[in-house]
Amino acid sequence: MTTGGPDAGDRRYALELDEREVERYRLMAEQARADEADLWALAGIGPGARVVDVGCGPGAMLPALSAAVGPGGRVDAVDGDPAAVAAAAALAAAAGLANVSVAEARADRTGLEAGSLDAVMLRHVLAHNGGAEDAIVGHLATLVRPGGCLYLVDSDGTAIRTLPEHADLTDLHERYAAFRAARGDDNRAGLRLADRLARAGLDVLEFRGRYFIGQPPAEVRPPPWAAREAMRTAGVATDADIRRWDRAFQEVAAAPVPPTLFAPFFIAVGRRPAP
Repeated sequence: MTTGGPDAGDRRYALELDEREVERYRLMAEQARADEADLWALAGIGPGARVVDVGCGPGAMLPALSAAVGPGGRVDAVDGDPAAVAAAAALAAAAGLANVSVAEARADRTGLEAGSLDAVMLRHVLAHNGGAEDAIVGHLATLVRPGGCLYLVDSDGTAIRTLPEHADLTDLHERYAAFRAARGDDNRAGLRLADRLARAGLDVLEFRGRYFIGQPPAEVRPPPWAAREAMRTAGVATDADIRRWDRAFQEVAAAPVPPTLFAPFFIAVGRRPAP
């Protein structure tokens, strides 16, 4: 979720953390665990490993990471949003994740010890921190031990489509893309993951893309909806716009055939060279 570049003190994460947004994170975490098992192994996310989930959000990945490293491993989780940290800590406590700890910290200044980790994971953070991407990746690269890995995940937001189209929801997505571009965010962050790892001095072990094609549950709404309040604050959306978009989601949910989402995601794994 949030990180922080040089101006992060005045920069609020645009996606409001509500029940729908938490559910979206949970579904993404389930999909990731199923689709990325071989890459987790490649990055050293396994029994006994010490791993950190940076930009952990409400903690959706923590049960899977906790299980992957086992009782002999440890998972640290950090996020720059106090609400997300509280949600992640509550999830870890409720699930009895004894090998997990959660703290508030910026992604470019985590406070973690350099060279102390087997793997660092950063999922869907770079796209929301335009201008700070290389600073974030550079800092995280210093946290892994020689032979340890930095694991990046992000998307190409310009290539996400939903069919059949709805004019009002197309308007919402276009406004969101323009809003993010005006903030300096990288709507194509996923395409540049391997380049950022290489610039941080890491050996790129894998750079992979996958295309999600599916029908999300009707109650789960996409990131542009979660950013509606931030867009209203910025003056790029009105109360009338938000009501219109809400009606459009209700119409789509009531349609006899649910819409299909087409979304490209990218994963890059970089290893810190031995001295």
